[in-house]
Amino acid sequence: MDKVRKTDAEWRVQLTPMEFAVAREKGTERAFTGRYWDTFTPGIYRCVGCGTPLFASDTKFDAGCGWPSYFEPIDPARVREETDTTHGMVRTEVLCNICDSHLGHVFPDGPEPTGLRYCINSVSLKFEPQGDE
Repeated sequence: MDKVRKTDAEWRVQLTPMEFAVAREKGTERAFTGRYWDTFTPGIYRCVGCGTPLFASDTKFDAGCGWPSYFEPIDPARVREETDTTHGMVRTEVLCNICDSHLGHVFPDGPEPTGLRYCINSVSLKFEPQGDE
């Protein structure tokens, strides 16, 4: 996999201010405000930074947390996990493994078959409805 590397100035041209704050500065959007938290249309969720397909709609579930939640990525090699100790907590951060965009966090309280909940910021994703090329 080829890494996508850009300067902050290049990212700022490509991303909206909110996308930049979340994807590049590890921010978070407020719960129940994102563009995809309640979307269940068939399709693929791609990284806002590089367009890599990350999550499929058939792995999305309503976790009641206010952010899009998935029980697994399309390909585990496309996401990277790192320990996040900010805000007085220990969590597992999820990043795009291609462009290093912050996506959200993964928790061990999801449904079968994985038992995982990838809690992802809508603003870190671009949705491609099924059938669109």
